[in-house]
Amino acid sequence: MLKIACIVDDDVSVFELAVAAEVFGTDRADRGVPRNDFRVVTPTPGPIRLAGGLGLPVMVDEGLGFADEADVVIVTPYDECSIDGECSLSIARVLQRAVARGARVLTMCTGAFIAARSGVLDGRRVATHWAHADQLAEQFPQLTVERDALWVDDGPVTSSAGTAAAIDAALHIVRELQGAQIAGIIARSMVVPPLRDGGQSQFAVGPVAEQRAETLAPLIDWMVEHLDEEHSVASLARRARLSERTFARRFREELGATPAAWLVSQRVQRAQQLLEATDLALDIVAQQAGFGTAALLRHHFTRQLGIAPSAYRRRFACVEPSAMAEAAPAG
Repeated sequence: MLKIACIVDDDVSVFELAVAAEVFGTDRADRGVPRNDFRVVTPTPGPIRLAGGLGLPVMVDEGLGFADEADVVIVTPYDECSIDGECSLSIARVLQRAVARGARVLTMCTGAFIAARSGVLDGRRVATHWAHADQLAEQFPQLTVERDALWVDDGPVTSSAGTAAAIDAALHIVRELQGAQIAGIIARSMVVPPLRDGGQSQFAVGPVAEQRAETLAPLIDWMVEHLDEEHSVASLARRARLSERTFARRFREELGATPAAWLVSQRVQRAQQLLEATDLALDIVAQQAGFGTAALLRHHFTRQLGIAPSAYRRRFACVEPSAMAEAAPAG
């Protein structure tokens, strides 16, 4: 069971608070998702106001004490404090202690401003809403603001861009701590893609967002079913009945990535599923995922996820490790 503390205060953004509760607090034990100890915490327990002109008070009974034992501490955007105010000393110390003990910190949207004032983002790469990226960079020149990123992972701190990107960052934390299979179950229940690529300037259209494809939707469905086959721009263009140039342009417009990048991302996800749910040798996983060889699988898997396939399997496998004899050298 993970302990998740979500820090809020007056005029908390309803959307980001709801995202935190939906991803980490909703009980999905009947679908095989581990239950978390999810709690909303605040510096001064009592009623807090919701933002967005709702005028509805929400009672928060939990103080910040729980955050000092949490595995993940979430900083939601709230009030003007998110951008122009001060980070309270109590919240700053909670975040500093969280980073010092190796807990994960997740900032959502302009929650990055709050975390930045605590000092835990100093020297780190960070994301926030595109509309406030310049302001964050100006106020905190010691940070590297990734203006086009949906979310950024830098050490123990993960930061998300605006609004819906909070979902992407939260699911990333789930993938890191509980595995891709659990993240996939949660994503499907939320009717969102489990992993999106691309940037804010592309409106978060990524290589996994099949639903965002328009004219190419039938082709995308076919590609997902045939990841283990060889594909080229020429062959895919023929299937789509388009010229190669038109196909390549339309693919990037509709999915926010080149066909090659989209295929690699899809194949890595297929490999994750196979590594978690089967005891297939690594070279067989590579073939079924479409990489052909274990060496190529290791290259792309490690590049995208920062962990080798064999290490990923040891961490997240759902089958007995004694059955996992890999034909290829350890990755």
